Amino acid sequence: MCGIVGITSNNDVTARILGSLKKLEYRGYDSAGIATLSDGNINEVKCEGRVESLEKNISRTNLQGTIGIGHVRWATHGKPSTLNAHPHSSEVVSVVHNGIIENSTILKKLLEKKGYRFKSQTDTEVIAHLVTDYLKKDNLKNTIVKVLKKLHGSFALGIIFKDQPDLIVGARRGSPLAVGYGPDENYLGSDSYALKAMTNKISYLNDGEFCIIKKDLVEFFDSNAKKINKKILNLSKNDQSIDKGDYKYFMSKEVDEQPITIKNCVNEYIDKFNKQINIYNFPWKIRDISSVVLIGCGTAYHACLIAKYWFEEHTSLDVTVDVASEFRYRKIKFKKDSLYIFVSQSGETADTYAALDICKKNKMKTCSIVNVVESSIARDSQLVLPIHCGPEIGVASTKAFLGQMLVLYLLCLKISFDKKIISKKKYSEKIKYLLSLSNLTKKTLKVDSKIQKLCKVFANAKGCMFLGRGYSFPIALEGALKLKELAYIHAEGYPAGEMKHGPLALIEEGMPVVVLAPRDDHYKKIVSNMQEVISRGAKVLLITNKSKNEIQSENIWETIEVENISEDLLPFLITIPLQKLAYYSALEKGYDIDKPRNLAKSVTVE
Repeated sequence: MCGIVGITSNNDVTARILGSLKKLEYRGYDSAGIATLSDGNINEVKCEGRVESLEKNISRTNLQGTIGIGHVRWATHGKPSTLNAHPHSSEVVSVVHNGIIENSTILKKLLEKKGYRFKSQTDTEVIAHLVTDYLKKDNLKNTIVKVLKKLHGSFALGIIFKDQPDLIVGARRGSPLAVGYGPDENYLGSDSYALKAMTNKISYLNDGEFCIIKKDLVEFFDSNAKKINKKILNLSKNDQSIDKGDYKYFMSKEVDEQPITIKNCVNEYIDKFNKQINIYNFPWKIRDISSVVLIGCGTAYHACLIAKYWFEEHTSLDVTVDVASEFRYRKIKFKKDSLYIFVSQSGETADTYAALDICKKNKMKTCSIVNVVESSIARDSQLVLPIHCGPEIGVASTKAFLGQMLVLYLLCLKISFDKKIISKKKYSEKIKYLLSLSNLTKKTLKVDSKIQKLCKVFANAKGCMFLGRGYSFPIALEGALKLKELAYIHAEGYPAGEMKHGPLALIEEGMPVVVLAPRDDHYKKIVSNMQEVISRGAKVLLITNKSKNEIQSENIWETIEVENISEDLLPFLITIPLQKLAYYSALEKGYDIDKPRNLAKSVTVE
């Protein structure tokens, strides 16, 4: 969630720290700051709000230094303010922190008894004073070991020291942290993306490790200060532009990129000549897998929910779906014949990573479906299936959601075919449909003009509902989530058959209700549910697929028809109008679409 950058060099680092913080803005944040060392002093510049404001403040103060740390903060302890922005400094150290220190209240009371005074409401300031206190009686390395043992919770830390003019300490527990290597300078970052402009040579810290970075030296240590060696990875260059181009917002660009990302993903996994799905390096025998557990958070959880329908339809496997934040606290009955699949765009989602760690400790089969192949979840999984979407910057996930669904669908078909559940003919037919998906997605994007006309009703509504059955139910949940995330409208997704069991009481005159009713096996049933809400005054937006048959309902407010494809691939197409609806509703209300309030792109705290 928060973003960390550190540089130690022979040259001034301020401008490059600012540049890296701008790359981390996509993670979501509410304040920003930089601390540098110059002339034997720690100098801080911080502000509430955007990095642009920080840049203006720095230009007025002429902040300089050949070593520095920077931070964009997503508030956990203490409201967004200049005082609570990172870095937090004592007279001898300055600290940036991603994570939550769970015992900060206890530590603060102990430090206050020793005479330390706190300026902020944050848990992070405790770290600065704790390091200061231990440094009075011990050397730097021992101090770090003792401080890390005192801290309960999760953290990625960057620390600079007043009397160490070229040294940065980094430490990790729970939250990701990377080290980058350059000529006569080295770097610290909360993810590799922030460092790619400066280097493609990266090492990652594992839980419990810390590092000492100087401009000409990097050393890694375990939790007991024993020196360890690290692999240096060469990161691939991004093959996709990460600027907005002619678009006003990244989200709009990323929605329009979906045909390309689907095509890229299909090309990576499907052998068009042999009409086969290729998943290389599958580390287990298919016959040894009898159940699948799908785990994710937010949008990734919705991708898992729809995959449950596919796995049940096309395989003989038992399938369960878990919210990662619940999975990690349940008493799981682990089975050796289960495959645990972890879905995360960033590959750094804290709850999902914690669930993976539990499965690893119990020696389970683990597979990750991620967008960032260098991420913590990818590195710790036995099998990694990338979604090949390229960078997704908008906080509300769009193209990554389609990518997650696509890889889950491909895996499902692969298992089904290898277990001889699906026939060769049916398998070939489904691959044929997959090869047409990119083009049909492109055509479906043309619903733009119609959606724009409807968004005023949604933007002015006090609440709305999204209804679906079968494959469409998880898409209804995702549509409601998108409207909540972007337009801050109370929206709920329901199985349409549940309306009579409570939600119907909420329907009132003029309330917008989105009904997802593709012409599938559930169509006649959901038309009846739709009539129930229409008769109570709801304004129904029907989303269905093109057909020669007439729509079997009256008094529908508006209808949007997507392109036609096989039933199990229709969720990809009916998702697109919902993405557009959320986007244009937020635009109508004048909100910052790429950075919705209170949210972060990469949720690296519990």
